[in-house]
Amino acid sequence: MNTNKQKGFTLVEIAIVLVIIGLLLGGILKGQELINSARVRNLADQNSGIQAAYYGFIDRYRQVPGDWSAGAATTAIGQTINTGGDGNGRIDIDDDYIEVGAVWEQLSKAGFISGNYVG
Repeated sequence: MNTNKQKGFTLVEIAIVLVIIGLLLGGILKGQELINSARVRNLADQNSGIQAAYYGFIDRYRQVPGDWSAGAATTAIGQTINTGGDGNGRIDIDDDYIEVGAVWEQLSKAGFISGNYVG
């Protein structure tokens, strides 16, 4: 009687393990793809929201947010605005980024975006 048994895995067992590993990797990659597409969609939605806030501000106050002087914005909005621009109809980018920062402060204090920004 020959009692020598060969030890190891059969081809069927190896194939089953490889199929399971493939399914797991496919699920992980698909999950990462869903997460990345959700992030992209979130950024696009934020961009749309900021555009709507910007144009809503212009529609309500007839001024470009950030370019509006702090005193006039404080009077119109009803909250203290710390920074503002020169009223030339555009957001100027200078070394101090004053008007760029004022955009966010004026939009938030007017209630168009959430958060508390100080220019």
